[in-house]
Amino acid sequence: MTDFYILVEFTVLGLLASAVTALMALSFVLVYKGTRVVNFAVGEIMMLGAYLYYTGNVILKLPPVVALLLALAGIALACAAIERMILRPLSGQPTIAILMATIGIASFIHGGVEIVWGQDPLEAAPLLPRMPVNLGEVMIPGAALGNFLLASILIAGLVVFFRYSRQGIALRATASDPVTAATLGIDIRASQRLTWILSGTVGTVAGVLIVGTGGLYPALAASALSVFAVIILGGLDSIAGAIIASLIVGWLESITVGYVGGKARDVLPYLVVLAILVVRPHGLFGSRDIERL
Repeated sequence: MTDFYILVEFTVLGLLASAVTALMALSFVLVYKGTRVVNFAVGEIMMLGAYLYYTGNVILKLPPVVALLLALAGIALACAAIERMILRPLSGQPTIAILMATIGIASFIHGGVEIVWGQDPLEAAPLLPRMPVNLGEVMIPGAALGNFLLASILIAGLVVFFRYSRQGIALRATASDPVTAATLGIDIRASQRLTWILSGTVGTVAGVLIVGTGGLYPALAASALSVFAVIILGGLDSIAGAIIASLIVGWLESITVGYVGGKARDVLPYLVVLAILVVRPHGLFGSRDIERL
Protein backbone atom coordinates (compact mmCIF):
# COMPACT_ATOMS: atom_id res chain seq x y z
CA MET A 1 0.00 0.00 0.00
CA THR A 2 3.04 2.28 0.32
CA ASP A 3 3.15 2.92 -3.42
CA PHE A 4 -0.55 3.74 -3.39
CA TYR A 5 -0.12 6.32 -0.61
CA ILE A 6 2.81 7.88 -2.46
CA LEU A 7 0.66 8.21 -5.58
CA VAL A 8 -2.18 9.72 -3.53
CA GLU A 9 0.18 12.18 -1.83
CA PHE A 10 1.70 13.41 -5.09
CA THR A 11 -1.75 13.64 -6.64
CA VAL A 12 -3.14 15.68 -3.75
CA LEU A 13 -0.09 17.96 -3.66
CA GLY A 14 -0.27 18.54 -7.40
CA LEU A 15 -3.96 19.40 -7.33
CA LEU A 16 -3.52 21.72 -4.35
CA ALA A 17 -0.56 23.48 -5.96
CA SER A 18 -2.66 24.15 -9.05
CA ALA A 19 -4.77 26.68 -7.12
CA VAL A 20 -2.30 29.55 -7.46
CA THR A 21 -1.68 28.61 -11.09
CA ALA A 22 -5.43 28.78 -11.72
CA LEU A 23 -5.59 32.30 -10.28
CA MET A 24 -2.73 33.49 -12.49
CA ALA A 25 -4.34 31.83 -15.51
CA LEU A 26 -7.67 33.49 -14.72
CA SER A 27 -5.90 36.86 -14.58
CA PHE A 28 -4.85 36.33 -18.22
CA VAL A 29 -8.17 34.88 -19.35
CA LEU A 30 -10.34 37.63 -17.83
CA VAL A 31 -8.60 40.34 -19.85
CA TYR A 32 -8.54 38.32 -23.06
CA LYS A 33 -12.16 37.26 -22.73
CA GLY A 34 -13.32 40.81 -22.06
CA THR A 35 -11.08 42.77 -24.46
CA ARG A 36 -9.48 40.26 -26.87
CA VAL A 37 -6.06 41.49 -25.69
CA VAL A 38 -3.28 39.20 -24.48
CA ASN A 39 -2.06 41.11 -21.45
CA PHE A 40 1.69 40.63 -21.04
CA ALA A 41 1.65 42.88 -17.97
CA VAL A 42 -0.23 40.34 -15.82
CA GLY A 43 2.96 39.18 -14.10
CA GLU A 44 4.13 42.69 -13.29
CA ILE A 45 0.70 43.71 -11.97
CA MET A 46 0.70 40.60 -9.79
CA MET A 47 4.19 41.49 -8.56
CA LEU A 48 3.18 45.09 -7.83
CA GLY A 49 0.23 43.84 -5.78
CA ALA A 50 2.58 41.59 -3.79
CA TYR A 51 4.88 44.54 -3.07
CA LEU A 52 1.91 46.63 -1.94
CA TYR A 53 1.02 43.77 0.42
CA TYR A 54 4.60 43.80 1.73
CA THR A 55 4.38 47.55 2.27
CA GLY A 56 1.18 47.24 4.25
CA ASN A 57 2.29 44.22 6.28
CA VAL A 58 5.96 45.01 7.00
CA ILE A 59 6.38 48.77 6.64
CA LEU A 60 2.96 49.89 7.91
CA LYS A 61 2.76 46.88 10.28
CA LEU A 62 -0.81 46.03 9.32
CA PRO A 63 -2.30 42.56 9.86
CA PRO A 64 -2.03 40.31 6.77
CA VAL A 65 -5.74 40.53 5.91
CA VAL A 66 -5.74 44.34 6.15
CA ALA A 67 -2.52 44.51 4.12
CA LEU A 68 -4.18 42.34 1.46
CA LEU A 69 -7.19 44.66 1.30
CA LEU A 70 -4.83 47.63 0.93
CA ALA A 71 -2.99 45.87 -1.89
CA LEU A 72 -6.25 45.02 -3.67
CA ALA A 73 -7.43 48.63 -3.43
CA GLY A 74 -4.10 49.90 -4.79
CA ILE A 75 -4.12 47.48 -7.70
CA ALA A 76 -7.75 48.29 -8.51
CA LEU A 77 -6.82 51.98 -8.79
CA ALA A 78 -3.71 51.19 -10.85
CA CYS A 79 -5.65 48.96 -13.28
CA ALA A 80 -8.39 51.57 -13.67
CA ALA A 81 -5.72 54.20 -14.46
CA ILE A 82 -4.01 51.92 -16.98
CA GLU A 83 -7.28 51.25 -18.78
CA ARG A 84 -8.28 54.92 -18.81
CA MET A 85 -5.00 56.60 -19.72
CA ILE A 86 -3.24 54.02 -21.89
CA LEU A 87 -5.58 51.39 -23.29
CA ARG A 88 -8.72 53.42 -23.96
CA PRO A 89 -6.92 55.85 -26.31
CA LEU A 90 -5.73 52.80 -28.25
CA SER A 91 -9.29 51.56 -28.78
CA GLY A 92 -9.80 50.68 -32.45
CA GLN A 93 -6.07 50.38 -33.14
CA PRO A 94 -4.50 47.14 -34.46
CA THR A 95 -4.21 44.37 -31.90
CA ILE A 96 -0.43 44.39 -32.12
CA ALA A 97 -0.37 48.03 -30.96
CA ILE A 98 -2.35 47.21 -27.82
CA LEU A 99 -0.26 44.10 -27.20
CA MET A 100 2.94 46.16 -27.41
CA ALA A 101 1.37 48.66 -25.01
CA THR A 102 0.94 45.90 -22.42
CA ILE A 103 4.62 44.99 -22.83
CA GLY A 104 5.50 48.64 -22.25
CA ILE A 105 3.29 48.71 -19.15
CA ALA A 106 5.06 45.61 -17.86
CA SER A 107 8.50 47.20 -18.35
CA PHE A 108 7.38 50.42 -16.64
CA ILE A 109 5.98 48.58 -13.61
CA HIS A 110 9.02 46.32 -13.33
CA GLY A 111 11.44 49.24 -13.41
CA GLY A 112 9.33 51.22 -10.95
CA VAL A 113 9.22 48.33 -8.48
CA GLU A 114 13.01 47.96 -8.57
CA ILE A 115 13.47 51.71 -8.02
CA VAL A 116 11.05 51.87 -5.08
CA TRP A 117 11.65 48.55 -3.32
CA GLY A 118 15.02 47.45 -4.72
CA GLN A 119 16.11 44.09 -6.10
CA ASP A 120 16.91 42.24 -2.87
CA PRO A 121 14.57 39.44 -1.75
CA LEU A 122 12.03 40.51 0.86
CA GLU A 123 9.75 38.63 3.23
CA ALA A 124 6.25 39.31 4.50
CA ALA A 125 3.97 37.43 6.85
CA PRO A 126 2.08 34.63 5.10
CA LEU A 127 -1.60 35.29 4.56
CA LEU A 128 -2.51 31.75 5.68
CA PRO A 129 -1.10 29.41 8.37
CA ARG A 130 1.58 26.92 7.37
CA MET A 131 0.81 24.13 9.87
CA PRO A 132 0.69 20.78 8.03
CA VAL A 133 -2.42 18.64 8.00
CA ASN A 134 -2.29 14.84 8.28
CA LEU A 135 -4.92 12.85 6.42
CA GLY A 136 -4.15 9.30 7.45
CA GLU A 137 -0.86 8.37 5.80
CA VAL A 138 -0.82 11.52 3.67
CA MET A 139 0.71 14.76 4.99
CA ILE A 140 -0.47 17.97 3.34
CA PRO A 141 1.37 21.29 3.81
CA GLY A 142 -0.94 23.78 5.50
CA ALA A 143 0.00 26.54 3.05
CA ALA A 144 -0.93 24.40 0.04
CA LEU A 145 -4.28 23.44 1.55
CA GLY A 146 -5.02 27.03 2.58
CA ASN A 147 -4.07 28.36 -0.87
CA PHE A 148 -6.39 25.83 -2.50
CA LEU A 149 -9.32 26.69 -0.24
CA LEU A 150 -8.88 30.44 -0.68
CA ALA A 151 -8.49 30.12 -4.44
CA SER A 152 -11.57 27.90 -4.62
CA ILE A 153 -13.65 30.44 -2.69
CA LEU A 154 -12.42 33.25 -4.94
CA ILE A 155 -13.11 31.28 -8.13
CA ALA A 156 -16.57 30.28 -6.87
CA GLY A 157 -17.26 33.95 -6.12
CA LEU A 158 -16.26 34.90 -9.66
CA VAL A 159 -18.52 32.22 -11.13
CA VAL A 160 -21.48 33.48 -9.08
CA PHE A 161 -20.66 37.08 -10.00
CA PHE A 162 -20.55 36.39 -13.73
CA ARG A 163 -23.61 34.18 -13.71
CA TYR A 164 -26.04 36.05 -11.47
CA SER A 165 -25.02 39.68 -10.92
CA ARG A 166 -26.19 42.45 -13.22
CA GLN A 167 -22.64 43.69 -13.80
CA GLY A 168 -21.36 40.17 -14.38
CA ILE A 169 -24.00 39.52 -17.04
CA ALA A 170 -23.05 42.83 -18.65
CA LEU A 171 -19.40 41.73 -18.75
CA ARG A 172 -20.39 38.44 -20.39
CA ALA A 173 -22.50 40.26 -22.96
CA THR A 174 -19.66 42.68 -23.72
CA ALA A 175 -17.19 39.83 -24.15
CA SER A 176 -19.58 37.91 -26.41
CA ASP A 177 -20.70 40.77 -28.70
CA PRO A 178 -19.62 44.32 -27.76
CA VAL A 179 -21.56 45.95 -30.61
CA THR A 180 -24.85 44.37 -29.59
CA ALA A 181 -24.09 45.04 -25.91
CA ALA A 182 -23.56 48.74 -26.65
CA THR A 183 -26.82 48.82 -28.62
CA LEU A 184 -28.61 47.44 -25.56
CA GLY A 185 -27.25 50.27 -23.42
CA ILE A 186 -24.33 48.52 -21.72
CA ASP A 187 -21.38 50.81 -20.95
CA ILE A 188 -18.60 49.05 -22.86
CA ARG A 189 -15.84 51.21 -21.41
CA ALA A 190 -16.97 50.60 -17.84
CA SER A 191 -17.14 46.86 -18.52
CA GLN A 192 -13.62 46.78 -19.92
CA ARG A 193 -12.33 48.82 -16.98
CA LEU A 194 -13.94 46.37 -14.55
CA THR A 195 -12.39 43.48 -16.48
CA TRP A 196 -8.92 44.92 -15.91
CA ILE A 197 -9.67 45.55 -12.24
CA LEU A 198 -10.88 41.97 -11.72
CA SER A 199 -7.83 40.61 -13.52
CA GLY A 200 -5.48 42.70 -11.39
CA THR A 201 -7.09 41.80 -8.08
CA VAL A 202 -7.15 38.07 -8.90
CA GLY A 203 -3.48 38.26 -9.86
CA THR A 204 -2.69 40.13 -6.64
CA VAL A 205 -4.20 37.36 -4.53
CA ALA A 206 -2.05 34.85 -6.42
CA GLY A 207 1.05 36.98 -5.83
CA VAL A 208 0.37 37.32 -2.10
CA LEU A 209 -0.09 33.55 -1.78
CA ILE A 210 3.23 32.99 -3.56
CA VAL A 211 4.95 35.47 -1.23
CA GLY A 212 3.73 33.48 1.76
CA THR A 213 5.69 30.41 0.66
CA GLY A 214 8.50 31.63 -1.60
CA GLY A 215 9.46 35.20 -0.68
CA LEU A 216 9.20 38.41 -2.68
CA TYR A 217 11.53 39.63 -5.43
CA PRO A 218 11.16 41.34 -8.83
CA ALA A 219 11.60 38.06 -10.70
CA LEU A 220 8.24 37.01 -9.26
CA ALA A 221 6.64 38.55 -12.35
CA ALA A 222 8.26 35.92 -14.56
CA SER A 223 6.32 33.15 -12.82
CA ALA A 224 3.13 34.37 -14.49
CA LEU A 225 4.58 33.63 -17.93
CA SER A 226 4.86 29.97 -16.95
CA VAL A 227 1.06 29.68 -17.03
CA PHE A 228 0.89 30.31 -20.78
CA ALA A 229 0.88 26.56 -21.35
CA VAL A 230 -2.10 26.34 -18.99
CA ILE A 231 -4.20 29.03 -20.65
CA ILE A 232 -3.39 27.76 -24.14
CA LEU A 233 -4.35 24.24 -23.10
CA GLY A 234 -7.60 25.38 -21.50
CA GLY A 235 -8.42 27.95 -24.18
CA LEU A 236 -7.51 31.63 -24.08
CA ASP A 237 -11.12 32.72 -23.61
CA SER A 238 -12.37 29.99 -21.28
CA ILE A 239 -12.55 30.47 -17.52
CA ALA A 240 -13.52 26.84 -16.99
CA GLY A 241 -10.69 25.79 -19.29
CA ALA A 242 -8.15 27.77 -17.24
CA ILE A 243 -9.26 26.01 -14.06
CA ILE A 244 -9.33 22.50 -15.51
CA ALA A 245 -6.04 22.96 -17.37
CA SER A 246 -4.40 24.19 -14.15
CA LEU A 247 -5.49 21.00 -12.40
CA ILE A 248 -4.16 18.87 -15.26
CA VAL A 249 -0.78 20.59 -15.45
CA GLY A 250 -0.43 20.72 -11.65
CA TRP A 251 -1.07 16.99 -11.39
CA LEU A 252 1.32 16.22 -14.24
CA GLU A 253 4.08 18.33 -12.69
CA SER A 254 3.69 16.68 -9.28
CA ILE A 255 3.63 13.16 -10.69
CA THR A 256 6.66 13.96 -12.85
CA VAL A 257 8.63 15.23 -9.84
CA GLY A 258 7.66 12.18 -7.80
CA TYR A 259 8.43 9.47 -10.33
CA VAL A 260 10.90 10.95 -12.82
CA GLY A 261 12.72 13.79 -11.09
CA GLY A 262 12.68 17.53 -10.62
CA LYS A 263 14.45 18.39 -13.87
CA ALA A 264 11.81 16.60 -15.94
CA ARG A 265 9.13 18.80 -14.37
CA ASP A 266 9.78 21.59 -16.87
CA VAL A 267 9.62 19.27 -19.88
CA LEU A 268 7.38 16.20 -19.57
CA PRO A 269 4.08 17.86 -18.58
CA TYR A 270 4.38 20.33 -21.44
CA LEU A 271 5.07 17.56 -23.93
CA VAL A 272 1.71 16.13 -22.89
CA VAL A 273 0.14 19.59 -23.32
CA LEU A 274 1.71 19.86 -26.78
CA ALA A 275 0.31 16.46 -27.75
CA ILE A 276 -3.18 17.55 -26.68
CA LEU A 277 -2.90 20.81 -28.65
CA VAL A 278 -1.98 18.90 -31.79
CA VAL A 279 -5.43 17.31 -31.60
CA ARG A 280 -7.25 20.41 -30.29
CA PRO A 281 -5.23 23.51 -31.33
CA HIS A 282 -7.85 25.87 -29.88
CA GLY A 283 -7.50 24.28 -26.43
CA LEU A 284 -9.83 22.05 -24.47
CA PHE A 285 -12.58 24.65 -24.12
CA GLY A 286 -11.44 27.59 -26.25
CA SER A 287 -13.36 29.12 -29.15
CA ARG A 288 -12.29 28.02 -32.58
CA ASP A 289 -12.06 31.58 -33.87
CA ILE A 290 -9.23 32.71 -31.54
CA GLU A 291 -6.70 34.78 -33.46
CA ARG A 292 -3.07 33.77 -33.58
CA LEU A 293 -0.71 36.53 -32.50
